[in-house]
Amino acid sequence: MQKDQFDTPIIVKVDAAGTLLTLKSARDTSEFLLNQWPGKRTEKHRAAIQACSDVVNAGKPPMGARRAFVAAAREAGVFVDPKTMPASS
Repeated sequence: MQKDQFDTPIIVKVDAAGTLLTLKSARDTSEFLLNQWPGKRTEKHRAAIQACSDVVNAGKPPMGARRAFVAAAREAGVFVDPKTMPASS
């Protein structure tokens, strides 16, 4: 496992149609934050970018980046809680 991988992936909605994207690492979340972010660029968004950068560039544990990203994604209304998703058949 890569050092920037999350223990539990993050699922986000990427558009109004409800298309889902699974983010598995700090690199994935950083790319999403910089290039696909659908919400406003708030303080939580900036904190998530910094936390991802800290993982990728400074070797910090990925859990901090995951927490910061989830907080920003919840604020933007794009976080999908896997516990609320219907089971696939």
